[in-house]
Amino acid sequence: MAVQRTFSILKPDATERNLTGAINALIEKAGLRIVAQKRIRMTREQAETFYAVHKERPFFGELVDFMISGPVVVQVLEGENAVLNYRDVMGATDPSKAADGTIRKLHAKSIGENSVHGSDAPETAAIEIAQFFSGNEIVG
Repeated sequence: MAVQRTFSILKPDATERNLTGAINALIEKAGLRIVAQKRIRMTREQAETFYAVHKERPFFGELVDFMISGPVVVQVLEGENAVLNYRDVMGATDPSKAADGTIRKLHAKSIGENSVHGSDAPETAAIEIAQFFSGNEIVG
């Protein structure tokens, strides 16, 4: 399988607890390279655009409020089958159902405060990466 890229966000609940290094270690242990990374304060507009797919869902406003509540770390990850590999490393959205050793099993506080986001498909990854990074910020 070819090397691909995926997008990751370390969410406010993770940055608040200084888990960036611990989560990055799990990412790298899984064979993924962090080829771009920056700590930002997401604006409401960025969060609403990013989560627009959920606009009609009842949790949309709460999700946007959560994502702008503190700093996040946005990342581009690269590796073999990166999208699925990172989804495996993240674990199930519900930390009580996540496999042992996954980011969410180890660090998530709840279904809502689940520490990380990862792209669900290569096409989504390309869109999400472009929202937060320009080409010269990604150094593979």
